[in-house]
Amino acid sequence: MPRYKIIVEYDGGPFVGWQRQDTGPSIQAALEDAVFALSGERVHVQGAGRTDSGVHARGQVAHFDMAAEKRAEEVRGALTFHLRPHPVVVLAAELAPKGFHARFSATYRRYHYRILNRRSPAAMERGHVWHVPVPLEIQAMREAASVLIGTHDFNSFRSVSCQAKSSIKTLEELSVMRCGEEIHLHVGARSFLHNQVRILVGTLQMVGRGQWAISDVEAALGARDRTRAGPTAPPDGLCLMEVRYDGLSEAGGDPEQTIDEN
Repeated sequence: MPRYKIIVEYDGGPFVGWQRQDTGPSIQAALEDAVFALSGERVHVQGAGRTDSGVHARGQVAHFDMAAEKRAEEVRGALTFHLRPHPVVVLAAELAPKGFHARFSATYRRYHYRILNRRSPAAMERGHVWHVPVPLEIQAMREAASVLIGTHDFNSFRSVSCQAKSSIKTLEELSVMRCGEEIHLHVGARSFLHNQVRILVGTLQMVGRGQWAISDVEAALGARDRTRAGPTAPPDGLCLMEVRYDGLSEAGGDPEQTIDEN
């Protein structure tokens, strides 16, 4: 049975998250309904990252198996058509290589977080930025971010409901830059713990406010206790930008390495 790989862009605001739930509309359910409208088949759409309610994506990757063999461009166009009026589009589609799994084959995920750092709240970008009206010190945030890069026990930086057996992760990228009135954070790793990115952002903004020193971030990391880290930043500013596979097509990766709920 052919396996199709798709790249999906969506506004997470109207959804309860990626994963199908009884409590409201999900991106996964919208895609599965679109595949049904295209082929008459009920399929399971597997995403690379199970984004939480309100989290957006520009580069979510997913796969599904469909008995009806169709041209990739037909799949892309038809799914986007049937997804209307949901704020979800399929940017690309292709036949997946043998053994490909959108979640377990992924070797790198990159998130982008936007903080609107001005007195006035957002009008045009409402729902896509975190409004922090207090001036943030960018250099202090950068220095604190450097403490968190590398392989650490991130138990202080995951949700208390996180189901991962191990809280050890390798953070490959955590950069902070100012872009006009916004502060952008780029975060990259093979995988993340539940809410890890949002807690990292919430902690760094405490440093930017001058309420925390770098030593406080070091202490939070070493404590391995959720109560010692900063708050969980709201989902609005978070976007899954990219999922890489680096030529890897084999499935069967360690599920503990792919919690990835932010």
